[in-house]
Amino acid sequence: MNIKKSILFIVLILVIDQWSKIYIKTHFVLGESVEVFSWFKILFIENEGAAWGAKLSDILPISDEIGKLVLTIFRLFAIFGIGYWLFDVIRKKASTTLIWAVSLIFAGALGNILDSVFYGIIFNDSYNEVATLFSNEPYGKLFYGKVVDMLYFPMVDTTWPNWVPGFGGKNFRFFEPVFNIADTAISTGVGILLVFNKKAFGKDLDKKDPDNEDYSALNV
Repeated sequence: MNIKKSILFIVLILVIDQWSKIYIKTHFVLGESVEVFSWFKILFIENEGAAWGAKLSDILPISDEIGKLVLTIFRLFAIFGIGYWLFDVIRKKASTTLIWAVSLIFAGALGNILDSVFYGIIFNDSYNEVATLFSNEPYGKLFYGKVVDMLYFPMVDTTWPNWVPGFGGKNFRFFEPVFNIADTAISTGVGILLVFNKKAFGKDLDKKDPDNEDYSALNV
């Protein structure tokens, strides 16, 4: 897999991710949901922190504002690190599996960082109103945007039986997190690295990849 294919793949994911977020932001009020199936809903929420809505201010003695800025800057450094990793594995003609996985992770990370960096200055708030793109009254500042999430899969939504110790009578929902296309790309990329670890990091050449120079040499 060459760098052109990787870039096209990343751009495709970014277009889908940003289109879905902009559509949700400009058509839904915060907290609004639409049921697609009983086990799948479109639910508009905004995430100010890291995964699962966690905030640095919940862990460190800092304000929410400083925590958000630190998190965004960390994500920017992470983007450069992942980008270099991707460039390096392509340059070294690593396995196609590894390149696909890193491309997914990079595209997902970049998709979410666009929200964090720019959404605060191009959208107005979504509380009790549908936001406007390139609003004259943006809700935040550069680096203080909120990540838009909308994919919700409550595949199981029930109540624990009363006889279950500690949980009896309480609500149980699976899968509860709300996420987006970028999160899906990151999770898929990490999943590929975990499940196909040997194929991704194996020393053998990926002979099935016609872009691999060594593969071409074998067929001269």
